[in-house]
Amino acid sequence: MNHTEERFHRRRSIGRPPALTVTASPSTAHVPGLERGSYWITTFGCQMNKADSERMAGILESMGYQEATAELDADLVLYNTCTIRDNAEQKVYSYLGRQARRKRTNPHLKLVVAGCVAQQEGESLLRRVPELDLVMGPQHANRLETLLQQVDSGQQVVATEEHHILEDITTARRDSSICGWVNVIYGCNERCTYCVVPSVRGKEQSRLPDAIKLEMEGLAAQGYKEITLLGQNIDAYGRDLPGITAEGRRKNTLTDLLHHVHDVDGIERIRFATSHPRYFTKRLIDACADLSKLCEHFHIPFQSGDNDVLQAMARGYTIERYRRIIDHIRERMPDASLSADVIVAFPGETDAQYRRTLKLIEEIGFDQVNTAAYSPRPNTPAANWGNQLPEDVKVERLREINALVERCAKERNARYAGRIEEVLAEGINPKDPSQLMGRTRTNRLTFFSARGSDGRSYGPGDLVQVRIDAVRSFSLSGTPAHD
Repeated sequence: MNHTEERFHRRRSIGRPPALTVTASPSTAHVPGLERGSYWITTFGCQMNKADSERMAGILESMGYQEATAELDADLVLYNTCTIRDNAEQKVYSYLGRQARRKRTNPHLKLVVAGCVAQQEGESLLRRVPELDLVMGPQHANRLETLLQQVDSGQQVVATEEHHILEDITTARRDSSICGWVNVIYGCNERCTYCVVPSVRGKEQSRLPDAIKLEMEGLAAQGYKEITLLGQNIDAYGRDLPGITAEGRRKNTLTDLLHHVHDVDGIERIRFATSHPRYFTKRLIDACADLSKLCEHFHIPFQSGDNDVLQAMARGYTIERYRRIIDHIRERMPDASLSADVIVAFPGETDAQYRRTLKLIEEIGFDQVNTAAYSPRPNTPAANWGNQLPEDVKVERLREINALVERCAKERNARYAGRIEEVLAEGINPKDPSQLMGRTRTNRLTFFSARGSDGRSYGPGDLVQVRIDAVRSFSLSGTPAHD
């Protein structure tokens, strides 16, 4: 998954539909006059964390909390954390130190750590930061109201036990009124030797197809145009659900789910992330080519261009298999965009093995690659190996691969020059209010004038045919084309 850090906030776009109300007990449901103060959520990490933050914001607003205008003014501060790399984890502790100092002079401040660091550290987090009120793992995001009730009764709460995620008990306070996240599977059963995710997000739990479709129908009724289906390992969807077809395959797969939700009226585009090459099938690719709402963009991490390194990572596929996946995508959808994740300087990685990764990136021609130097994570096998590479090697390899990624992205983006692309306008360009910003079906960030040369005006939520006038490594610019 693509990992970022951002403050959770809502976009105040014109015409935003009212948020739905979370189901809550009569004692805590929001009623006029019942105000609990303000909240602030800072989100670290991947799309799954962003989706969790939206759900937790929805719960807080249903309880009577209002979004704060500034972090240091909030009555409840929640950090939704990521532990995928050490630097993300250390940022959390830096933020916590600032809030802990606040709490010493403001004992009414509620301080919450959610997400993967909370799951990983558990009670030890309380010993490190005794000012915390609540520590809760990702599986407990839907239980935020119940856990805060325990805090209100005077308890210091740790919720990290394995917990089955219940269906349809929260309504997210979504960041966008146009593009929405929909979780389809929680957790991960893979055991990649570098990855902490299975231990902090738990075992795979697939949602039922009808529940997913119902959520999408609700979003469509509110005016949403694009849905991204989310899973830590989304290709694994349905493995834990019952049913076998007459052909002997599982009844519920990601491919079947895409067919099931494709006909939701009002939804114009569907995306999904993140995929695993081990489970990425020809049948799935064919479905994406045949279903008109499925966007021509695939995020398929490869992590290394060397088979021996992949084996040490316990990834469960070879580079040859990965290339066959890419070949079939390009056979069915020649213009599809491809993005991926890669780790450099994995323990024991030789210079020759690293060079194979560079070669793979150049030969495939990715539109985008998220890069990271290996970071030892707690309770993962690779962290204990004796063949760790020195930091200077990590720095140099990361510098070199980033330069290659940028060059390849610019070369791939060049194909858009002069073309007309369908762009879904997601909002106003914060640097230029005369422009809108959105994405092509191939996930290219695009800026364009809100007014066409024919005088027609466009706004967030519009699907606009845009003529691409300028191409950069990671974004495009253009002007609305005449219909």
